[in-house]
Order: sequence, then structure tokens, then C-alpha cells
Amino acid sequence: MSSLTLEEFVPYRLSVASNAVSTRISQSYRKRFKLKVAEWRLIAILAETARMTPQDIGKAGELDKITVSRAAAALLKRGLVAQDRNPEDGRSHFLTLTTEGKALFEQIVPAAKGMEEALLAKFSAEDRARLVSLLRQIEDAANST
Repeated sequence: MSSLTLEEFVPYRLSVASNAVSTRISQSYRKRFKLKVAEWRLIAILAETARMTPQDIGKAGELDKITVSRAAAALLKRGLVAQDRNPEDGRSHFLTLTTEGKALFEQIVPAAKGMEEALLAKFSAEDRARLVSLLRQIEDAANST
């Protein structure tokens, strides 16, 4: 029988690390901002791009259609995003951050940066840059196969 040491298997390590970070973010953002991770991700994407269709948000955030739909509905209900009809495609619409959504994003940014700093506190600047580079290489390799 072939052997595999799960603790040394990179896909497993990535999954465990991702789950641990997601859990930490989820607990923090749910408690402080009443947001689920997908809702935060949608807000962050819209903060960078101003307006997007749900389909484009899904692509940008690696979120499935149902997750985007649920997150958008929750944020619409809270008045954090607005929805406008897409004049070029009557079947779709654009989402944008409202003034309240932008204000919430500005509150979250310091918390997000603080969490990143806490997670990477033991890393040198060079190690951080290398980590980001390696993660991008893994993403590229995973998306090209």
C-alpha cells in the first residue's frame, strides 16, 4: 500500500490552514459586525470595484452562485448594498455599496488588517512576500489543471 503522511501533504495543510483562518474571521466578523464571511467578502470586492454583477462577484471571490445570492440578499436587507438593473442585460443587475456599506467597510478594514498582522506576526517581511507569491503560484497551478 502506498504511504501518505497527511500532516506533510500540502493540499491537506492548505485546507486546514484555510479552515482555521476562515473560522477565526467568521467568529470575529459575526460578533463585531454581524457579518458572515461571504457577506464580508462581497463587501470587500465591491469596495475595490464600485459595482459588479453577482456573477462577476462570484468569479472574483471564488463564491458559488447560491452563496453570492444569499450574501447579497442579507446585505440588501441591511441596507449595506444597493441593486440596480443592468441596462445591457435585463436578466442581471449590478450591486454597489451604499453609504452605510462603505462606512461599515471602513470600520472593518482596521480589524481585517489587525487580524492579518496577528496571523503573520512571526513572519518577516520577506517571508510574507514569499508566502503570497507561493499561494498565487499554487492558485495558478490549481486553476490551470
